[in-house]
Amino acid sequence: MNLLTQIEHWGDRHHPAWIDIIRIALGIFLIYKGIDFLRHMSDLVGFMSASSSSFSEFSYVLAGHYAVGAHILGGILLAAGLFTRAACLMQLPVLLGAIFFVGSNPEMLSPYSEVFLTILVFLLLVYFLIVGNGPWAVKLPDERNQ
Repeated sequence: MNLLTQIEHWGDRHHPAWIDIIRIALGIFLIYKGIDFLRHMSDLVGFMSASSSSFSEFSYVLAGHYAVGAHILGGILLAAGLFTRAACLMQLPVLLGAIFFVGSNPEMLSPYSEVFLTILVFLLLVYFLIVGNGPWAVKLPDERNQ
């Protein structure tokens, strides 16, 4: 039994159903933040380019679009409980960058841009990366027979 299988087995055994409410709320919150970033894309790209000038403008636009796509798609998958670990994995680089960017300017896209909230979301994503989706998740057709 390899390490990933052991982690998945442990996560399936130690996942109470009420934690799924937090997973669904986290997914909805990430969808909201993705839409909010999409509405304020020029502010986001401008803030990233003003914070560090070591990359080109195209890389900041690309990073901004990745953050929007990861938040919206990952939030939908996380809320539904589909591919939960993959959804968490696609969010982690965005949240790591947000910890550094938000830490340097706490007024960016307020009211939900505080460092504490960013770290809390990051820790929740790491938790769901380990434990998985839980009992209140959409089941794929091949998972229903098990």
